[in-house]
Amino acid sequence: MGEDPRRALGRAGEAYAAAHLERQGFRILARNVRAGGVELDLVACRGGVVVFVEVKTRRGRRHGAAEEAVDPRKRARIVRGAGAWLAGRSPRFARVRFDVVACELDGDAWRVRHWPGAFDAGD
Repeated sequence: MGEDPRRALGRAGEAYAAAHLERQGFRILARNVRAGGVELDLVACRGGVVVFVEVKTRRGRRHGAAEEAVDPRKRARIVRGAGAWLAGRSPRFARVRFDVVACELDGDAWRVRHWPGAFDAGD
């Protein structure tokens, strides 16, 4: 029995997003890590900033843009998970940021949109 196609698409989108971020100079610290009962898609860093990245993947836009799925409830969960992840680390990160990366697969071509600082811990 094969992997669920939606789950496979999500995993492919996360891999593509991670590669995209690495090309932009980010170092990926963790993928699909659980912290505080929350799964964090990607934890990356660049320039002393730890970045919690929510990746949303879609096949086209017929159900809306992928980033629209990062609603206030989802943002609050990510912030909670980020706090738990950071609590287990030494305080070496001066700043924290929350990004959203939307990956859309259109046929065989990927489109990526990256929103640095898409939301704040207080959102």
